[in-house]
Amino acid sequence: MRLKIIGSAAGGGFPQWNCNYRLSRSARAGALGIEPRTQSSLAASADGNGWVLFNASPDIRQQIAATPELQPASNGPLRSTPIRAVVLTNADVDHVAGLLSLRERQPFTVYATDEVLQVLEANPIFNVLDPSIVPRRVLPPGKETVIRDGENRETGIVIQGFAVPGKVALYLEDTSDPKADFSSEKGDTVGVRITNGNGPSAAFYIPGCARIDASLKARIADAACLLFDGTLYTDDEMVSAGVGQKTGARMGHISMSGEDGAIAGLADLAIGRRIFVHINNTNPVLDESSPEHATVRAAGWEIGRDGMEIEL
Repeated sequence: MRLKIIGSAAGGGFPQWNCNYRLSRSARAGALGIEPRTQSSLAASADGNGWVLFNASPDIRQQIAATPELQPASNGPLRSTPIRAVVLTNADVDHVAGLLSLRERQPFTVYATDEVLQVLEANPIFNVLDPSIVPRRVLPPGKETVIRDGENRETGIVIQGFAVPGKVALYLEDTSDPKADFSSEKGDTVGVRITNGNGPSAAFYIPGCARIDASLKARIADAACLLFDGTLYTDDEMVSAGVGQKTGARMGHISMSGEDGAIAGLADLAIGRRIFVHINNTNPVLDESSPEHATVRAAGWEIGRDGMEIEL
């Protein structure tokens, strides 16, 4: 099974269009060791021909242009794609907006939890993907699902979706109640276990996670590869950078560092490769010369980048 990170940044990408923070300025200037990144998405293939996308970011056209495996075959039909299905891990804009760019009446399948499918159903703009051509299928929690394409053929990719601590999408928050709790553990945010159905090796893709609990640790303990939420290095990072007032906890994202962070929380697990993805434009690990980058690498983690490949 092949995995390819086609987008490794958090919402807005890196550099974000309106961000003038030092890291974004450096990325625009082409600084050495500071690579631009598109918004988070992963591609998986069991045979190297058909591909399943995990999340459809607003940058999907750019990502396809940068990824030959996702482009029509040179000897293929005049309208064709190797993209067989899209699996959504939540309803965030940076994970669903790209569906609108896949509207050219090309058959593929959309998989998501019932909660996320209800969000798509409630917004008629997503009807540009004709359900008779692009069927929507429920991803049942905790059960293995054989991913099928728009014509009901098996792709060779088998996934198991499971709820993780997270929150509802930003645009679904009811801000009229200042004391409202927007956290969720019932399917608004999920992680996925990905295999080709032929062996024990599994990859886990969890681009959004608010905290690590015992249930999550037990589930990912056998991971050959973990692609995990790396949005922020510290919980108050955006506040300290002067670009926002929200902490990571408020946004539903665990930090990399600290006693309650991902590095410490997963240090005792025998995971194969561990890779941070969904990295925000304020995260200092984006600078390969930074001490934070060195700390993460010394802890056994990799910093995801666009185009990174994993073979399992």
